[in-house]
Formats: sequence, C-alpha cells, structure tokens
Amino acid sequence: MRFTVVHKALRARLHLLGSAALVAAAAFASTTLAAQNFPSRPVNLVVPFNPGGATDVQMRALGTAAEKILKQPVVIINTPGVGGTLGPSNMARSAQPDGYTVAVVPASLFRLPHIQKVTYDPVRDFTYIIGLTKYAYGIVVPKDAPWKSVQNLIDEAKSREKPMTYATVGVGTSGHIVTERFARAAGIKLSAVPFKGGVEVIQATIGRHVDFMSDAGWGSAVDNEQLRLLAVAEDKRIALYPDVPTLKELGYDITANSVVGIAGPAGMDPAVVKILHDAFLEAARTPEFQRSLEVQGQPFAHMDSATYTRFAADQTASDKRFVEELGIKLE
Repeated sequence: MRFTVVHKALRARLHLLGSAALVAAAAFASTTLAAQNFPSRPVNLVVPFNPGGATDVQMRALGTAAEKILKQPVVIINTPGVGGTLGPSNMARSAQPDGYTVAVVPASLFRLPHIQKVTYDPVRDFTYIIGLTKYAYGIVVPKDAPWKSVQNLIDEAKSREKPMTYATVGVGTSGHIVTERFARAAGIKLSAVPFKGGVEVIQATIGRHVDFMSDAGWGSAVDNEQLRLLAVAEDKRIALYPDVPTLKELGYDITANSVVGIAGPAGMDPAVVKILHDAFLEAARTPEFQRSLEVQGQPFAHMDSATYTRFAADQTASDKRFVEELGIKLE
C-alpha cells in the first residue's frame, strides 16, 4: 500500500516536471521564433532632444539608412527634457523589451542619478545595444564677441562683478560638468543657464542672451560664422578645426567622454539585440550618417553591445566621483 502511494506521488512529480519543461521549451521556441521574425512592424527610436538639433538630424539620417536594412520603418519620437534623460527613462519604464521601442542614450543618463532622485538605474534598467559617436564639447562664443581666445574669456570673467553666463542643456549634463571643471581650474565664477535642447542653446548664444555656450552641436553654426570656437574638450584637436586648441593644450586637463548610443529596456532577447546592433552599425557606416557627424565635428565611435554595457557601468561610477568632487546639486 505504501509503495503504491509513493509510486503515485513520484509519477505526479514527474508529470509536473515534464509539464514545466514543456512550458519552458514552448516559451523558448516562441522567443526564438519572435527573434527570427524580428522586426515584423515599425521600430520606434526615441530621440531625447528637440527636432532640428544635431542629434535629431543625425538619428534621422541613421533611421533612414536602418529602415532599408531592417525592411521596416524607423519612427523618430522626440521626447526632450531632463537633460536628455526623459526619453530613455520613460522608454525603460514603459516599453516592452521586444526591440520595437529603443532610445538614444546621452551620457547624462549615467550622471543624473548622482545629482537628483530618478526613476531608473542606468546599469540595471537598460539593454545597451550600440555605441555610435561622441559629442564634441568646447568653449563657443558669439561670432561678434570680443573674446578671441580662452584667456580673453578668463580675463573678462575675472574683471566682472557678476559671473559670466553660459548656456547648457541642463544641470549635470556633460557640457555643464566640463564648464564647471574649467571654471574651477581657471579660478573663475560662471553661471549656468539651462535650456531644453541644443537648438535653444545655440540660438541663445548667437542672440547674445548668454556670454557663451559649452554644449555640443555647434559645428554648423561655427561653419556659418555665427559662432566662434575657442577650444575643444578633446584629447586631440578636431580634424575639421585644426587651428582650435584643446583645453589640455591650454593647461586644463579636461576632456569630455560623452558617448552617444542606443539602448532598449532591460531583458531584451540577445538575438534581437544583435539584429538591431548589426542594422544600426551598417546604417552608421553610410555616407549620409557619416556626413551628419562631420558637420558637428563628431567622430564615429562604435561600441558593440558588450563593450557599451561595460562602458555604462564604468561611466556611472566615474561620474559619481566628478559630481561629488564638484559638489553639483539640482537646485
């Protein structure tokens, strides 16, 4: 009698295990099939800046090239705000991890959690797909401003009773960090004036509503002689502007490692990640996208998914040190 009871219990347990295995196998087969058919509908690409800005123009060029590879439309969704973090953070919180909604990720995503309370974890809440480029930051003044060099700007700042003003897309962004580090190294006081996006930053600088700007996206305005580039926060001079020195050359050990890439929500299927990575990489190598970078003096800086994931973790840690060093807080 006892043997019969144990035998029945064992059979029941084996039946449950078998059912669980079947469910797991069915789920795996379903996921694999979904990846094989990906994409079967349009892919949304969230751009966290206003239409018409440098990043928007670049990502539209990328999307146009990528949709020919993916055989599906790539729909640009502009979601500006919070220093470029509103779009990707909303995506991470609300989008399904199926690859149909991904977002452009600026470097401010890794820094903002150390400055204010946010709704995301930059390490845990994203699937990093591909790194594409780096923003080129520098000290940029209106074309008719009297300052012809960085030293001229420093001398002006020291002579004023009130701090000089500079435009930025937000507290805690790369442009803000670069300029605050520069101000500390030069022994001057500056006042940041935040704007919603790069277009507004450039317009405010051209219109002399601020003394200078510290953000990226200045290339075309410099080429059109609306702005003057005094220095860049790069390891070496930018090829398109060989006469413009780096801040390091001028004695300020300041560079901006502001990588721009694309990420999806956490938990994406690696097979879908690879499809998107390969498509965006092929699209990024097209002349159209490369020209959109060159106009702004930005390099093509590819990172594969694994490298970009490691970069995100490392940058999040290093940004914490910079924020604590500068004592930056969101007022």
